[in-house]
Amino acid sequence: MTPFAARIGRTRPAATFAMAARARALRAAGHNVISLAIGEPDLPTPPHVIEAAHRAALAGDTRYPPIAGTEALRAAVATKFSHDQGRAVSAKDVLITNGGKQAIFNAVMALIEPGDAVIIPAPCWAGYIQVVEFAGGVPVFVPCPAAAGFRLDAGALEAAITPRTKLLLLNYPNNPSGAIADTPMLAGVATVLRRHPQVMVISDDIYEHLIFEGDHHTLATATPDLVNRILTMSGVSKSYAMTGWRLGFCTGPADWLAAMTLVQGTATAGVSTISQAAAVAALEGPQDLLAERRTMYRHRRDLVIAALATAPGLACSRPEGAFYAFPSVTGLLGRTSPAGRPLYTDDDVAGALLDEALVATVPGSAFAMTGHIRLSTAAADPILTEATGRIVRFCEGVQ
Repeated sequence: MTPFAARIGRTRPAATFAMAARARALRAAGHNVISLAIGEPDLPTPPHVIEAAHRAALAGDTRYPPIAGTEALRAAVATKFSHDQGRAVSAKDVLITNGGKQAIFNAVMALIEPGDAVIIPAPCWAGYIQVVEFAGGVPVFVPCPAAAGFRLDAGALEAAITPRTKLLLLNYPNNPSGAIADTPMLAGVATVLRRHPQVMVISDDIYEHLIFEGDHHTLATATPDLVNRILTMSGVSKSYAMTGWRLGFCTGPADWLAAMTLVQGTATAGVSTISQAAAVAALEGPQDLLAERRTMYRHRRDLVIAALATAPGLACSRPEGAFYAFPSVTGLLGRTSPAGRPLYTDDDVAGALLDEALVATVPGSAFAMTGHIRLSTAAADPILTEATGRIVRFCEGVQ
């Protein structure tokens, strides 16, 4: 057997993609599967964005890009961050990455040594766990239950910090819960961080434009005295339906960005020039679509929540942002599925839903919070209606 590096053994494949692959296999076998496993907009990339990419290709903008990004896109992102954070952010303060995930990968790989602790509020996106473990870090999960609105409690954060703690990873609006960060939460987090100056922060704001109640509050805006410890990242994937363009961006302390640029130069170098031209058009073009799509996602959220409220054994908090529902399935545990399958865990529930109801979801265990399942609401109304109908009928048949 090939003696692979230890990092391979401690890195797990994402459960979201595993469930999506199972759904595809069942579909290929002739089953009418509905997959709500992947968090990806079903809406098209805006036409003016595609046209900008086409023009760039025709103009010969097809050569190696600068590792940190083109000047045009870094300037556009700097303008965005300056507006968001209420302070001057220049192009040199921006790094363009191959998707939002590479921004997180770069940041973690540049900062974390083996054995360093990384605090991750749970539930959390599975990708955070992958990256931290790949780097040799130790994920330290701080439970943020539904009863607390899935928000991070300052006292729980304080209790989790040790001398080995080096990084806090925040994601609001949250995947998978849809929780948003309110002002009291951020104020409490800031108070704790001021007592622990060794702790850096990644603020993952990828769902910043998908907020249904309240306003978006990011840590750098709420705590300007801590900006020299905060990396804020986002991208065009979710807001502008550009997942396949692989375009993320971030801003933060100059030394951290320089280290991240070195990581990126070693791993992938610069981002596709065509994607960068498209992202400039997305950021500088008409922004009306953001409100229009937010309204559409809010409607879908409401449709799904109303349907799941009728499912025996499920309890679903109302997501305030993003495009997921994260219902508790504890009312189904210890029972049997309609086909007689024991339901001991959320993994069992997700597996039975796929095999018996032909609906692909992701178990909460993948997000460091058992007892839940996640389903994406980024699908057309008829698909969501059919999928939730199947889920309700499955729950009604649980014995």
